[in-house]
Amino acid sequence: MNILLLGTGLQGKAALHDLVRSDDVARVIAADVNIDDLDAFVSRLDTDKVTCVALDVHDRARVMDLMRQVDAVVVLLPVRFHPMIGEMAVESGIHLVNASYPPPEYQELGRRAAAKGLAILPEMGLDPGIDLVLAGQAVREFDEVREFFSYGGGVPEPRAANNPIKYKISWTFEGVLKSYRRPARIVRDGQVVDIPDTEIFAAEHVHLVDVESVGKMEAFPNGDALKYLKMMGIADTVRNGGRYATRWPGHSAFWKKLVDLGFLDEEPIQVGDVMVSPRRFVHDLLAPQPQLHYQDDERDLVVVRVDVRGVRDGQPQRMV
Repeated sequence: MNILLLGTGLQGKAALHDLVRSDDVARVIAADVNIDDLDAFVSRLDTDKVTCVALDVHDRARVMDLMRQVDAVVVLLPVRFHPMIGEMAVESGIHLVNASYPPPEYQELGRRAAAKGLAILPEMGLDPGIDLVLAGQAVREFDEVREFFSYGGGVPEPRAANNPIKYKISWTFEGVLKSYRRPARIVRDGQVVDIPDTEIFAAEHVHLVDVESVGKMEAFPNGDALKYLKMMGIADTVRNGGRYATRWPGHSAFWKKLVDLGFLDEEPIQVGDVMVSPRRFVHDLLAPQPQLHYQDDERDLVVVRVDVRGVRDGQPQRMV
């Protein structure tokens, strides 16, 4: 099949690496508004499958022309572009995959796609994505699920966790900062607990998890877990459950202070003669810092962990 890859940043390059190694993929059109470093990356892949295209996705005619040349589009652009790209994919008659939470527009778009025999697959990344596949596999092993916890995160390997926050940028830092001000929902002692966006790093909502071969990591609530419990049909039986992001210990306490001081507020404030968003200031200050980027000899570490407890054949069971 032929694939159009929209977005060739950190995650886009990772997707391109996998696509060119798939026997099912004959050709990839890799497109981004900035492809200055893409040619060098593709040359290291040693493949003739890839065509690099400089593209402004606001150029609807050009995007539609590229879509007519492929069977599916993989979208790794910022979320704000997803409804527009989704509309064009359905109109072009191609399948769509992305790694983000679906915007509200996907409800109606999904119905239109299904009517045309097309698939729209959001949440097909690491987290959400691989964690949901593992969760579905685990839940099917139980007659009744009573506890459900999933964990996901990307961090520097221990020797590369050498800056004050023990974190380095492996996907959009703008997305990271937005997720640090996202409300969460968990289940605790049979009750749904809504956690405000300013409290996800509070000590009472953070716990340590011992990850095999990695060690102790810190976990803080990551979005609405109840939505997924309902999708899996276990919301009525789960007494304790949640989805959590993982970082090295100490991360939450650091960011809780910044949240409390207003550094992750989005609403602009007056600074001299200009209006500045505190979150944008933090992003633009930290994102270019060399100490927040991986060196050539450093690796990142991914953790995806699903921990389910319940009953099978009348006996208590646990699956990790």
